[in-house]
Amino acid sequence: MSTSSGVDRMYLRSSLLAILLATLPTATQAQEPVAVMIVGVYHMDNPGKDLHDLRADDVLTPKRQAEIAATVDALARFRPTQVDLEWSAAGAAKSYDRYLKGTLDRYQRDESVQLGFRLAKRTGASVVGIDEMMDFPYEAVEAYAKAHGETPILDAANAAIQTEVNEEQHLIDTDTIPHLLRWMNDPAFASRDNDFYTTMLHIGSGTEQPGANLLGAWNLRNFHICANLVQHAKPGDRIVVIYGAGHEFLLRRCISEMPGYKLVEANDYLPQ
Repeated sequence: MSTSSGVDRMYLRSSLLAILLATLPTATQAQEPVAVMIVGVYHMDNPGKDLHDLRADDVLTPKRQAEIAATVDALARFRPTQVDLEWSAAGAAKSYDRYLKGTLDRYQRDESVQLGFRLAKRTGASVVGIDEMMDFPYEAVEAYAKAHGETPILDAANAAIQTEVNEEQHLIDTDTIPHLLRWMNDPAFASRDNDFYTTMLHIGSGTEQPGANLLGAWNLRNFHICANLVQHAKPGDRIVVIYGAGHEFLLRRCISEMPGYKLVEANDYLPQ
């Protein structure tokens, strides 16, 4: 009897320990990274706020709506828990609520609505506005360059950007939205797009550094955006960030260097 009771007690302790271990999070679960997909986009509603603007056609046409639906279907395979947008937190929350109620009477052509709101509704993901607006002291760069014979540097940088914009415009005019987005979400595109800002470091001298100030302001805005992103995230989240492609390079860099985060390539999901 004593031997049998001892075996029973050992079996009971082993069973209780197994149950306890099964209910505790594993080390893998506890360290599950936040997966973030940066989807660089063009401004579908032609707000005219960029230094080099594109002319988007009407995304409400049946052709474009079919392309957008295919894009959202493809992104939904990522199973996002959150969709982050280039809007303020309050603006995104208010507009998404109206969108769900069918009372959103503005912004219908905005990429945040066409892609972000649709994706969130389709997947049940939450919507978060993470944008921050800050000064963009480009006029000081222009003035310094003109006064110090450095206009050719600025002209060359703008010409390089305009060449890329012209290619984007050609794709808008002749191709599909999925194909354009795949082109825009190639890491090489993001790197080329960021070259304009680093080139600005050539403009300035001594204590007067307007180019460095411009680069610093651009970095500051993007790091504020990234801060908003990580402060709304929790371990295990799967976040799709839909943002103007000009922000793509720095947001990718921020997530790539962030402990506990994993960058997911948009082109692994965007349709061919």
